[in-house]
Amino acid sequence: MNTQGAKQHFSVQFLQLVDAICIWVCFIVAAVLRGPIRDSLGMSGHEGDGLGGMTWVVYLVVPLTPLILERFGHYERPLSRRSTEILSGLVRSFLMIILIVVIVAVFGKYTETKRLVLGTGFLFSFVLLWARSHVFFKLIRSRAASSGYSDRVVLAGPREDVEAFEKSLDPDLVTTWEVVSYFDLENGTVEMLDELIKRESVQRVIFLAKHTEFERVSRAVETCEVQGVEAWIGASFMRTQVARPSFDTVGGQPMLVFRSTPELSWQLFCKKVLDLGGAMFLLVVSSPFWIAAIIGIKISSPGAPVIFTQQRSGLYGKPFRIFKFRTMVADAEKLLDQVKEEHGNEVDGPAFKLKTDPRIFPFGHLLRKYSIDELPQVINVLRGEMSLVGPRPLPLHEIEAIENSAHRRRLSMKPGITCLWQISGRSDITDFDEWVKLDVDYIDRWSIWEDFRILLKTIPAVLFSKGAR
Repeated sequence: MNTQGAKQHFSVQFLQLVDAICIWVCFIVAAVLRGPIRDSLGMSGHEGDGLGGMTWVVYLVVPLTPLILERFGHYERPLSRRSTEILSGLVRSFLMIILIVVIVAVFGKYTETKRLVLGTGFLFSFVLLWARSHVFFKLIRSRAASSGYSDRVVLAGPREDVEAFEKSLDPDLVTTWEVVSYFDLENGTVEMLDELIKRESVQRVIFLAKHTEFERVSRAVETCEVQGVEAWIGASFMRTQVARPSFDTVGGQPMLVFRSTPELSWQLFCKKVLDLGGAMFLLVVSSPFWIAAIIGIKISSPGAPVIFTQQRSGLYGKPFRIFKFRTMVADAEKLLDQVKEEHGNEVDGPAFKLKTDPRIFPFGHLLRKYSIDELPQVINVLRGEMSLVGPRPLPLHEIEAIENSAHRRRLSMKPGITCLWQISGRSDITDFDEWVKLDVDYIDRWSIWEDFRILLKTIPAVLFSKGAR
């Protein structure tokens, strides 16, 4: 159940709009005061006062700052956050936006940027947002303390379920509620609930239906609907470990959805943009390595294609053909069983890794050492079969050999060229369970910022051939 609710979601959006307006006003004021400040400091010549060539800063900072503030949790837990937490979030957010502005100014060659307007604009914005946050949180706390502001709530369900639910509640949330009554959903009638809602001026009924028939819950929800009262249904009868619940409607029927992968969001859209832009950029800058690899393979191992293709498991196990520069002899796949029998496998599990694989020719070792053999996979990214960051795709026969069904959860995100395994030692990790754990950790905590972090750490991992074989 979503403890925020539509009301709190609207409040966050409203605060973001207020903060955006505050920042816009601060930069306008900073531009107006530029002349008087320069005069008071004895600085000569202030022609062109105002925003002038600085409008790009306003267009960038005004919409972006509230999003970064949200990313650092500035709008969360208004009733329990300490002043130091608020200040820390503001400082980190402003450092991030200042860094972005500096990068854009340098690479965009915005030579007309007025440093005094920039500095005072950020200073005014920081002070005003700190003051707004302090006043707002103080107001929320004072209003939450009064019974007139609290939502009047009824908890409906068996007594043991209600007690377990109350123990699990965040104290921050409870301060905004006034539990006016408890309703025994198993023994009470719909008429009794109807009268209770009228008598107590109830705003919300929370149904804890762990051991109650769906039909009884349905009739009770209809009673709430008739009076325009919110009905929240706890889904504790569904036991999940990692899946996150959400609500959807299909064919007019309400659906409770449990997802263990990232939900569609602006971040996933940004991931697609990053994949396409990054793949095209990588294709251009790596073109000299493509030429060198093609020539080296032709000389070192003639008589076979330069590009090696193999069926791999993609999103949810759907097969696709992966592209790599060939680093092994022409009949490498036919020799796999023989190599396993003679040399064994250094990975505990279905995946196969061997430090001194005899099928790799000398130039192929060089390509693998610096991950040049992986470059053709940008084609898979451009085709939408892979992502820049994601769990590494395994051959179909290795996926079929997986015995633990939980290991298949790594297939619930699109495979990538690099991943946590890539920056954590790669082939030095010989336990397949640990490999899968890294992939699952990535899926569970995924964000666009996590992708950026992995991409940045991939660069030194490749340059210094960390764990490469």
